[in-house]
Amino acid sequence: MLSPLIWYLLLTLTGWMTFPLAYRLLPGLADRGYALSRTLGLLLWGYLFWILASLGVLYNTPGGVWLAWVLLASLSFALGRKSLRGKRPLWRWLEIRWRMVLTVEALFAAAFIFMTLVRAANPDIVGTEKPMELAFINAILHSPAFPPHDPWLSGYAISYYYFGYVLVAMLAKATATAGPVAFNLGLSAVFALSAAGAYGVVYDLFPHPQPPPLMGRGEGVGDGAGIPLLAPLFLLLTGNLEALLEVLHARGLFWRPDGTSPFWAWLDIRDLVTPPQAPPSWTPTRFWWWWRASRVLQDYSLSGAPKEIIDEFPAFSYVLGDLHPHVLAMPFALLAAGLSLNLYRGGGRGRITAGGRRLWHISPLSFGLAALLLGGMAFLNLWDFPVYVGLFAAAYVLRQAHFHGWEWAHLGDFLSLGAALGAAGGLLYLPFYLGFSSQAGGPVPNLVYVTRGAHLWVMFGTLFVPLFLWLSYLTWRERPPLKRGLLLGGGLLLAGFLFALLSGALAGMLPAVRDVFLGGMDAPSLGAALTAAFTRRLRAPGGWLTLLALLVPITALLAVPRRLPRRCLFPLLLAFFGAALVLVPEFVFLRDQFGWRMNTIFKFYFQGWLLFSLAAAYGIAVLLREADSRWKGAASLGLLLTLGGGLLYPLLGFYTRTEGFHPPLGWNLDGGAYLERQSPDDMAAIHWLESAPPGTVAEAVGGSYSAFARVATYSGHPTVLGWPGHESQWRGGAVEQGSRETDIRRLYETPSWAEAETILRQYGVRYVFVGALERQAYRVNERKFRQNMELVFEQGETRIYRLP
Repeated sequence: MLSPLIWYLLLTLTGWMTFPLAYRLLPGLADRGYALSRTLGLLLWGYLFWILASLGVLYNTPGGVWLAWVLLASLSFALGRKSLRGKRPLWRWLEIRWRMVLTVEALFAAAFIFMTLVRAANPDIVGTEKPMELAFINAILHSPAFPPHDPWLSGYAISYYYFGYVLVAMLAKATATAGPVAFNLGLSAVFALSAAGAYGVVYDLFPHPQPPPLMGRGEGVGDGAGIPLLAPLFLLLTGNLEALLEVLHARGLFWRPDGTSPFWAWLDIRDLVTPPQAPPSWTPTRFWWWWRASRVLQDYSLSGAPKEIIDEFPAFSYVLGDLHPHVLAMPFALLAAGLSLNLYRGGGRGRITAGGRRLWHISPLSFGLAALLLGGMAFLNLWDFPVYVGLFAAAYVLRQAHFHGWEWAHLGDFLSLGAALGAAGGLLYLPFYLGFSSQAGGPVPNLVYVTRGAHLWVMFGTLFVPLFLWLSYLTWRERPPLKRGLLLGGGLLLAGFLFALLSGALAGMLPAVRDVFLGGMDAPSLGAALTAAFTRRLRAPGGWLTLLALLVPITALLAVPRRLPRRCLFPLLLAFFGAALVLVPEFVFLRDQFGWRMNTIFKFYFQGWLLFSLAAAYGIAVLLREADSRWKGAASLGLLLTLGGGLLYPLLGFYTRTEGFHPPLGWNLDGGAYLERQSPDDMAAIHWLESAPPGTVAEAVGGSYSAFARVATYSGHPTVLGWPGHESQWRGGAVEQGSRETDIRRLYETPSWAEAETILRQYGVRYVFVGALERQAYRVNERKFRQNMELVFEQGETRIYRLP
C-alpha cells in the first residue's frame, strides 16, 4: 500500500514548510523548533481548516483541506522569510546542526515505520474504544459542514474534544485514505511525532553553543545529538514494572506448594493473586496479560468493595492501539513543553501592555502562538489544558525568578498570565465550546482512597530510579537548603490533606451532597470517613512518603534559582509538575459518572509519565555526560535497571499483540478487514452507504464495547443511537437520548407502517438497515419496510431500505 509512504511524505513536507516559521518563533531553542516543526505545522494547518470550515469559509472537502495547507505555507513564508537572510540565516544554521537534523529525520522515519508495522500486524478496529474513535473520524470525513455530526446521536453535533480526529480526518482527506486505514496511520503519525518531539525537548535542555567563527562550512559541531534519544525511549517504549511481575508470576515464583503466596497477596494486583497456569513459563501466557499493566493501582471503599483504577502509560496505549484523545494530544503536549522551554530560555521576549502598564515581558506574537496551542490542548484533550497553561505560566515566572529571585509579585504574574492564556485560548476555539457539554464536574475531596507505595513503584519505578539518581546528584553538588525543601514539599502534602479533610467535612454536612459523597466511599457516617482519612494514610505511607522524597529536593533546588545553573531549572520544573500531577489524586478528584478517582488518576498519571520521562532522560544524560566516575557508575546501573525492567513490557507486549510479527492473515492496515471476513454481507451494505447521499441510518442499538453501531461507525452516516452509555458520558446524562432506544426497538418490531413511519419522521431517518445483528436483537417485522420503502441494497440476508 502507498498510503503509509504518502502520509510520511506529507507530514515531512508540512514540517519542512513550517520550519522557517518555527525558526523565527522559537529562537530560545537550540534546534529552533526543528524537531517540533511537523507538530507545529499540523496544529496550524488543522486550526486554519477547522476554524474556516466552522465559519463557512471553507468546505469540508479535499479542496478545502489543501487550501488551508496553502494558507499555512503562505503564512510560514510571510513570517519566516527573514529567517532565510540576515546575519544568521537558516541555511547557516543547518550547516551547524546537520547532525541533529539527520537524527530527527532518522528517528521520525524509524518510529513511523515501526508503528506502521505494528498496526499492519494487528489492524482490527474492534473492542475497547476503537469503534468510537473510528466513528468520529468517519463522521468528520462525511460531514458536509462543521461542526461534524455526532455519529451515534442523529440530529446533534459531536460533544467531545474531537480536534485530534479532525487532524486525522484532514490527513485522510488530503491523501484520499479510507477511514479504517487512516485510523491506523493516525497512530503511526502520533507515535512518530511524539518520538521527534520528546527528542527535541531534551536536546534543547542541553546547552549547544555556536561554533567558532573560523569553523569551515559544513564541518558541524559535536553537539551531543545522540544522547537525547533516551527521551523517546523513556516516553514511548519504557513500561512500568508489571511486565516483570508477569514473568515472575508465570514462572511460578513466590508460590507455596499449597497454592498460597504471601508476596502476591501483599502486592494485591488483580490477576496476580491467583496461582499461575501450569506448566511454568518464562513468558506470560494469560489472555490479554498486557492489559493488567494499566490496572496496577487498586482502591477499596470502606465496605471493602474494590474500585477499578486506570493507570495507563504511553507504551500500554500503543500496545493497545486505541486512538483516544490522551494519545492524540501527546505530540502537542510536547510542543507545549517546547514552547514553555523557549519562553524560559528567553525566546519570545517583548512586552504586552494595557493602559500604559506592563503586563508581561512576552511578545504579542509569542503570546498568540501560546494561546493557539494551549487552547488547542483543551480541544484535543480537555484534561491537559490546565496542566500546560500552568507549565507555560510557571516557565515565565521561573525565568523572572532566575534573574531577580522569588517575589510575591511572581504569583500575580503566574495567575494573570494563566488566566489570560485560558481566556484567549477559549476565544480562539469558541465554536467548539458553543456545542460542548461534559460529564466532568467540580472537585471532590478524596478522603479514603490512598495509593500504596508498592503500587506507585510498580507504576513509576522505571522513571523513579533515574529521577532519584539525578536529584541526589544535584543535591550533592549544589547543596540546596533541604530544610526549606522539607518545609515546602511537606507543606504541599499537608495543604492537600487539609483541603481534603475540611472540604470533605463540609460536603458530609451539606444535605444536598452528603448522601452522594458518603455513598461514593460506602461510608456509614461522616465520622467513619474522616477517621479513615487518617488511618488509611498511616497504614499505607509508602505512596505519600515517596512523593515527599521527590518533592523535597525538587522544591529545595527550585527555591534558590539564582544559585543553580540556569539549564537545571526547567527540567526541575518538569519533574515538579509530574510529581504534582501524581500527588493531586491523593487528595481530590474530578466528579464524573463513575463516582471515584478512576478517571482522574488515568488522565493525571498519563501526563505525569510524559513529564517524568523528559526529566528522567535529561537527568540520566547529565550524569552520563558530566558526573565523575562514581556517579557515572551509579547512572549506568540505574539506566540498566530502568531499561531492563521497563523494556520487558513493550518487547513482550508488542510480540503478543502482533503474534511475533507474523500475522496469520498477512499484513494489512485496513481496520475493517475483520468485519469483511465476519460479516461480508453487512460490510458490502456499509460500502454502499459510504457513497450514498447523506442521511440518518436506523440500526440496532446495544451496549458499549459491542458490535452495535457498526453501520454508523464504518459508513460515516449518523445513526439514531449508538452506544447509549458513551453518549451519556459525553453529554453528562441521557436527556438528549430520550426514548430513542425503545423507539428503535418499536421501529423494527411493530407490524404497523403508520407507527414505523412516525418514528422514521421523528428522527429524520433516511435508511433502515436490516442485517444479522438486527435480527438477533429484535423480532424484526420486515414486511412493512418492504411494502412502503425502497429496497436500495440487498446481498444475502442484509438489506437497506430508503424512505422516499
